[in-house]
Formats: sequence, structure tokens, C-alpha cells
Amino acid sequence: MPDDQSVSPSKVAIVGAGSVGATIAYACLLRGVAKQIALFDVNRAKVGAEVLDLNHGLQFVPAATLDGSDDVEVCRGADVVVITAGAKQKPGQSRMDLATANVAICRELLPRLLAVAPDALYLLVTNPVDVITYVTLKLTGLPPARVIGSGTVLDSSRFRFLIARQLDVAVQNVHAYIAGEHGDSEVPLWSSASVANIPLDAWSVPGHGHLGATERAEIFSNVKNAAAQVISGKGATNYAIGLATAKILEALLRDENRVLPVSSLLSGYRGIDDVCLSVPCIVNRSGVESQLPIPMSSEEEAGVRASADTIRKAIRSLGF
Repeated sequence: MPDDQSVSPSKVAIVGAGSVGATIAYACLLRGVAKQIALFDVNRAKVGAEVLDLNHGLQFVPAATLDGSDDVEVCRGADVVVITAGAKQKPGQSRMDLATANVAICRELLPRLLAVAPDALYLLVTNPVDVITYVTLKLTGLPPARVIGSGTVLDSSRFRFLIARQLDVAVQNVHAYIAGEHGDSEVPLWSSASVANIPLDAWSVPGHGHLGATERAEIFSNVKNAAAQVISGKGATNYAIGLATAKILEALLRDENRVLPVSSLLSGYRGIDDVCLSVPCIVNRSGVESQLPIPMSSEEEAGVRASADTIRKAIRSLGF
């Protein structure tokens, strides 16, 4: 359990009490992310039941209060607003297929949220997250640093898990990122990936696997198809994104200066402008402080540029 000094007195408001929103609330309670957690959903019975269930476990987690309502007033004064509300990805759907419906939800929700939490950081989890992050920026007029998408934090975690399993090492010792879109055009940054400061290209440890072209292709395919695999089996992804979002919230509320591949507005980053996508960023209490010039091969840089074009095309098709 974190000591009292490491527990922020801040308030987190989570919009959407579906499987993702409720699991984010659960992860936040377990990790002691905030002293106050608010859950908002238009479905009064659903949000009430989730809050009741979570409150029944407060004895077993760091001290916190958790409230819920179908009235947006429950979000008042939040330091971070996490938006998960939106149409759920169905088997066979891409994240981009959700764009039109979820942009419409944002148009309705954002003015109401701004009225009660005008000074908050806004963390977008709703898919397609890069498009929704950009749309939120445009609809709210907030400074770019304060509008953040969960981006490829989860994809990078999947990437590291699969590399770790292939090499039979602890996932905590793997450093590797997925950049670009949280979706089909995302890019694995193999050239900067390492295990215990050993570049993957130089990895040669007896009894601890091999990462040739075949293995790399299989790992990346599994990263891209991970959500579809989970959705086909149980209908939604929730646990890993819940933990990933809690980690982003810790970086924000505890002013950690943590490096995370969140989605944010790029301006002049490797020639990429006016689009939200993921690259490793320094994340702290101000939001996204800076985007890091992580080394990329020419192929990787071209892939990130192509990913930016894919996201930008979707944004333009929605009239933004």
C-alpha cells in the first residue's frame, strides 16, 4: 500500500461506467491513484450498481471515496477527467469504424464536462483514441498539453509482454515502444528496443530465445490483433486498459515526469503537424510536457508519417 505522501489528494472523474470505465475505477482504487473518484454514466442503474460494488471493497484498498451518478455534477472540480464513453468495438470492427458515433457523443458531452471541470486535464480512452483526442482539442479549445489520449500505452505493454515471453525475461526489463495510431497503422520501434540496455539486434543469450524476422513479424501481428482476440472471446478488453490508464493517471497526478507513449498533438515532430498520435512523451502534472525525439530507422519514421496520414484522413472525413 502506498504511504500517505505518495497518495494524491486529487479527484479523478471517469465518464462511462461500462467495462472499461468501471475497471479503470477499480484499478485506481487498488493503486491508490486518487483520494476521490467519481463515476458518471447516463445509465443510472448501471453506474449505481458499479459504485455500490466498488464501495463494498473500500476496506481492502488505500483510503479513498468513490461516488457515482447520472448527473454530470458528480464530476465537478475534477483534476483529471477520463472519457471512456462511446460505442463499443464489436467483433470484425476496426477502431476507426467507431469514429462517427463517438464524435457525436463527444459533441454532446464535452460542453457539460467543461462547465463542471474547466481546469481539468482530459484523458481520452474512447476509440478511435487518436481521432477523439484531436476532436476534443478542437471542441474544447484547451491547451494541447492538457488533452491526452491513452494512445499506444497499452499496445506498447502488449509489445513488451510478447518480447519478454519470446526471450524468457521479465517484462519489466524490456524497453520497447509502439508509435503512431492506436490501431492498424501503428508502428513497432524495433530499432530502439532493448532488454537491460542490450539492443534487441544484439541480443544473444543462450537459453533465452531468438528474435529473427519471423519472430518479429509474429509478435507485431499479435500486438495489432490483440484487441480482436480478446473481444472475440469475451466481448471487450478491460483489465489491461484499466491498468494502463491508472498508470497514466499516476504520472499526471503525482507529477512523475514518466515517459509514456500517449497520444498528443504533434507540431513539427519529424515533419508531422496538426494530428494526434503516439510517441514517447514526458508526462507530468501539466499533462504532456514534451514529445521525445526517440531514434527511428528510416522505415519506422516513414511508417509513423503514414500513420499520421491515416489519422488525419479520418479527422478530415469527420469535418475537422
